[in-house]
Amino acid sequence: MDFESVFRLLLETFEKNHFRYALIGGWAVAAAGHHRATQDIDFLLQRDDYPAVKAFLSGFGYELLNESGDVANFAGKLKELGQVDFLLAHRPYALAMLDRAIRRPILDRKFVVPVLQPEDLIGLKLQSIVNDPARAEEDRADIEALLRLNAKELHWELIEEYFTILNKKDEFHALRQKFLDPH
Repeated sequence: MDFESVFRLLLETFEKNHFRYALIGGWAVAAAGHHRATQDIDFLLQRDDYPAVKAFLSGFGYELLNESGDVANFAGKLKELGQVDFLLAHRPYALAMLDRAIRRPILDRKFVVPVLQPEDLIGLKLQSIVNDPARAEEDRADIEALLRLNAKELHWELIEEYFTILNKKDEFHALRQKFLDPH
């Protein structure tokens, strides 16, 4: 996948059309300070903007792999286009995540893009673990990296809220003790 070309294509289109979006997934975790390999690009996108994004991607050589009211996955017909995935924001929590996103540099500062806050990335990673336990090891590693890198600056009450909603409050307390109160 030619990440630089795909980012340029997507970001120019998103900005020109004033779409509400933020980077999530591996690229967002990297923007927060934890670099790891990733094979695709993931965005949180306001669901109202999705029909226009879908039409654009389809016209540019992407094939729709999966679509629901909450997610959409596209694969480029050419290898260089790679895979682009969208989580479609329409519920209050996801829309609030978009509101809190901050612009950060990616790809050696070639682009500046809205990226979810670490707390919100942790919430999405936790939801991913609940939805797909096969991804738990990678997502837990991302959560721990985000906590390790940002422990003192995090809004721990928001993180606790995510863990509570997803019935993982015991895990929250263990992580808080490990990363905030390590004595």
